[in-house]
Amino acid sequence: MKVVIVGAGEVGYHIADRLSREGQNVSLIEKSPDKVRALASKLNALVVEGIGSSAEVLEEVEIQKADLFIAVTNQDEVNLISCMLANEFGVPKIVSRIRNIEYAGEEWAANARKLGIDLLINPQMVVAKDLVEVISYPAATSVAEFADGRIVFLGYPIGRDNPLAGITLVELGQRCTNCRFVVAALSRKQETIIPRGNDTIIAGDILYFLCRKEELERINYIFGFEKRRVENIMILGGGWVGEGVARKLGKQKLRVKILDRNRDRCERLAQRLADVIVIHATGTDVDILYEEGIKDTDVFVAVTQEDESNILCSLLAKSHGAKRAIALVNQPQYVSLAPVIGVDACISPRLSTAGAILKYVRRGQVLSMAMVEECEAEVIELILPERSRILGKPLKEVQVPRGAIIGALVRAEEVIIPGGQDQLAAGDRAVIFTLPKAVAHVEEFFS
Repeated sequence: MKVVIVGAGEVGYHIADRLSREGQNVSLIEKSPDKVRALASKLNALVVEGIGSSAEVLEEVEIQKADLFIAVTNQDEVNLISCMLANEFGVPKIVSRIRNIEYAGEEWAANARKLGIDLLINPQMVVAKDLVEVISYPAATSVAEFADGRIVFLGYPIGRDNPLAGITLVELGQRCTNCRFVVAALSRKQETIIPRGNDTIIAGDILYFLCRKEELERINYIFGFEKRRVENIMILGGGWVGEGVARKLGKQKLRVKILDRNRDRCERLAQRLADVIVIHATGTDVDILYEEGIKDTDVFVAVTQEDESNILCSLLAKSHGAKRAIALVNQPQYVSLAPVIGVDACISPRLSTAGAILKYVRRGQVLSMAMVEECEAEVIELILPERSRILGKPLKEVQVPRGAIIGALVRAEEVIIPGGQDQLAAGDRAVIFTLPKAVAHVEEFFS
């Protein structure tokens, strides 16, 4: 596949790096000469200096041969004009990132389709959705829902006192005779393991698994994760992400407070958020945190525009009584660092946006996908085609690509957590966990 990407920021670079390592034909357009020089030696891709709204630059990267065009600069107008030009050149699939929330409504989506743009992605809305999902699963560091919420993928940290620490997966299976789940991976000290039955879970691991949502309560009990009720939430940062999270949680009748240091913004938020308490304060004002009930806070969420502030204020909130802290983190190195120093979960706008875009890159009938930062893995939900060569065989006889695992199936209204005797059928919705090295093989295998 030939992919042209405009904009080499965090999202553009991540997608270009990911796809080039998979062997895709990637061209990256970036207006900054310094970035072009730096990326030319890092990426196995054509890196061109220029702007995507220039027909001349687009012709230089042979836009007419592209299968997919992605515009992810920081300027909405440049992205939209670039996409319009790509449509004129006949590119079959076009994706644009849009930061202005006014462009994110249904009316604009309809206008975009008329201009040939297949997908408009607003990072704030994507991140707000991901944050609400993580808040809803109190013990998890990573969360994704599939099959209309009937299947969940979760990453759980294994502490020293957890009953799973020190047992093998075979022993885990023997403890769980009354519920079904698939352990997809173990993340251990920067290494990701697709586990076998004799592999041992150790303290410090992150255990990733898929299960039916209806069985999660029993699995949590077996895994030693107490069921915590989430009622009181405190949000630091009243920008579009903070407002979006507060609005969604307020509608769930949860007690939500939002803090922001900008008085004018607080006044606007107070007018727009009827179900939310708005407080003019900084995240480091301990006196106000105490006054507003930090000790009774179930989840503290830091979503300012500064990574360091989000991490620091999350740790501060936990040290003064918040039961759980979640930070919005842009820089990749911070995403892996934050959990080590005590932040319970991190959400990366880069990954959230890239995941929404990469769905359009994957071959086959991909319905949804999620990315897992700790191990750079993907969880893909796709439909099995009628002519697939793997249909009608017991899974124990199917040689799934190394580095991938089938975690769940949906057949009509039935959700199946598969075992060795289960067979794949045409039209099944399969949820697959895959490491980066296996993505291309997975695409071919399930096509």
